[in-house]
Amino acid sequence: MASLTVRQLDEKLKKRLRLRAAKNGRSVEDEVRTILRSAAGDEAAFAEVSAAPKPGRKPADAPHILLIIGGGIAAYKSLDLIRRLRERGIAVRVVMTAAAQKFITPLSVGALAGEHPYLDLFDAHSEFDVGHIRLAREPALIVVAPATADLMAKMAHGLADDLASAVLLATDKTILLAPAMNPLMWNNGATRRNIALLKAEDVELVGPNRGEMSESGEAGVGRMAEPLEIVAAAQRLLAPDSGVLAGVRMLVTSGPTHEPIDPVRYIANRSSGKQGHAIAEAAARAGADVTLVSGPVNVPDPRGVNVVKVESAREMLAAVEAALPADVAVFAAAVADWRTAANSREKIKKTGKQSPELALVENPDILSTIAHRKAGRPKLVIGFAAETQHVVEHAKQKLIRKACDWILANDVSPETGIMGGDSNTIHLVTAKSVEDWPPQSKTEVAAALVARIAAALSERT
Repeated sequence: MASLTVRQLDEKLKKRLRLRAAKNGRSVEDEVRTILRSAAGDEAAFAEVSAAPKPGRKPADAPHILLIIGGGIAAYKSLDLIRRLRERGIAVRVVMTAAAQKFITPLSVGALAGEHPYLDLFDAHSEFDVGHIRLAREPALIVVAPATADLMAKMAHGLADDLASAVLLATDKTILLAPAMNPLMWNNGATRRNIALLKAEDVELVGPNRGEMSESGEAGVGRMAEPLEIVAAAQRLLAPDSGVLAGVRMLVTSGPTHEPIDPVRYIANRSSGKQGHAIAEAAARAGADVTLVSGPVNVPDPRGVNVVKVESAREMLAAVEAALPADVAVFAAAVADWRTAANSREKIKKTGKQSPELALVENPDILSTIAHRKAGRPKLVIGFAAETQHVVEHAKQKLIRKACDWILANDVSPETGIMGGDSNTIHLVTAKSVEDWPPQSKTEVAAALVARIAAALSERT
């Protein structure tokens, strides 16, 4: 009997085979065996005979990503990442590096993903139809979590000595990296150069975050982003530019303001700008024309957004008024409430006798100023209330006092880690109700807020 391989089939037939295999949770090879056993030469059977999908499998048209798990202690988080992705209807196929298998087992990964992970570039079962090329081309998105320094170095320099690096070199899909490594490795010059090369190739990054390392006494930037943060970033890349805010002009403020005391010192609030920047980026991806007025921050400018950078509260108010008219204004900036009545032109020196007296005056209330406008007021004015006690009660009072439409209230007590952190717990306060949102990443909060804004504008229209 003559032999026949999948390579010898026409492209249309191979595509149908791959879709069936993905739908039924089998490799292409196993799908061929199933068809041959069932069809008995009947062409109709090819189209109709199919084993029932495995429990938990998603339909063939579900979003499909390839997750590459690198070797690092953070690999244990990838198990939760798989579960979180599948909860949201995203099908997950997994490649594990040899190092990753030292931290977690293929058995546990396969149980959560619903199919066996791919492990070896030279695996006879998957490479009979050039499996690494198929893995590289079929997914809508490739996620690397954890992305180790070694794996990113291979990507940056085009090395392909194992299945993971071969897939990354052969793909034309968007790649999302979740770096994880020791802070010294992250800050090493070689790693920084590799990151710059990857960013120049439009590779996307989520994290790394700041925190304690697995090694005793080690802390800094290098922790892998939490699974929900990676999920939110993946969802953003899977469904960009949804268009729900197309034609909407949106104004967002973000970050702190710095009120000078002298050329060296200033008064400020603790704000990283992560939440405001995430809102601006989510709105831009939803099709809005976004102007972001940002105080001094260390987070990158969002893509597709007009960014106006300011220092002080008075500069921020002027920039906000210059950006009007707008349909929606979201005031996420942590504006300093006070400034010095007159800042010194020279550095104030310590005398060792007494502390200098600083006369303080109130800064302009940007949220209240815009919400109280008689002409040119945005249709929807949204403020934030960062509280440390009686969060919802104080937010309700602020809603009335400031005359805004919504307040997003959050508890910023030191133990919450919200100020400067990557997660948030929001209470959406309106004149009619209070919505308690679950703890989420700041990216997820931004996506939820954009969806809520789109719904509100649609109802008004």
